[in-house]
Amino acid sequence: MDLAFASPFYPANGRKPILDIKPLSSSTLNRKLSSQKTSPCMATVATQTSQAYDFVLENKKHDLLRAIQDTQRGLDTSTDQRSSIEEALVNVEGYNMGFPIDLVKLDGTWRLQYTSAPDVLVLLEAAARLPFFQVGQIFQKFECRDQSKGGVIRNVVRWSIPSLLEEQEGATLLVSAKFTIVSVRNIYLQFEEITVQNIKISEELQGLIAPAILPRSFLSLQILQFIRAFRAQIPVRDPGRESVGGLYYLSYLDDNMLLGRAVGGGGVFVFTRAQPLD
Repeated sequence: MDLAFASPFYPANGRKPILDIKPLSSSTLNRKLSSQKTSPCMATVATQTSQAYDFVLENKKHDLLRAIQDTQRGLDTSTDQRSSIEEALVNVEGYNMGFPIDLVKLDGTWRLQYTSAPDVLVLLEAAARLPFFQVGQIFQKFECRDQSKGGVIRNVVRWSIPSLLEEQEGATLLVSAKFTIVSVRNIYLQFEEITVQNIKISEELQGLIAPAILPRSFLSLQILQFIRAFRAQIPVRDPGRESVGGLYYLSYLDDNMLLGRAVGGGGVFVFTRAQPLD
């Protein structure tokens, strides 16, 4: 038995269309009904597969964070630990290979959890050995949401000198660079300047400059204001010369984790999403 569906047919006289009845074979109908029956099943399977994929990935990320947990951001690691961390890194990176960099996801502030980069470890080592130097949180801040080929990256280091500045966040070291996407996962950094800013002196030092038991003079208030507003900028390049640069491989990126490798043996980095910086 054949069923039928209607389609408009326009007569030559231009009047309102009439319906031209065309037969719909039973085999065609069966294919349509079969498709309608199996589509929900296929959607369910796809959802379950996606959930399983996400579950495995989250476990791999958890394994990585657990591997770096007691390393003091990479300062205190044994050979076995470094081997385990590298294995955990590779396991996570495998889920992101071949995908282009998503600048919308990359945009924002990321907190350093682990690194093997010598230029960062030397800061952490100095803080561990020198009683008059502290290193607080370290961030990478990307500004690229409305861009298509690159943006700005700021390496932010919170540091302090005990008794003179506030604990952990007495001052900020800011290393700014422009970056451009040069391949699917690689960005090229062109460093521009180093800035020292956001100086917050300790209560002890404030007391020496402007004792609380005495009326604060105009001069002492000016000194305090100058220190708070102090900002030292050091250009990384000379006018007319090429700036210092480097290649950075973003090996993994999602909403809450960023993994990177400085190309040329510069070390690996593990970041997690952080609150926006002022």
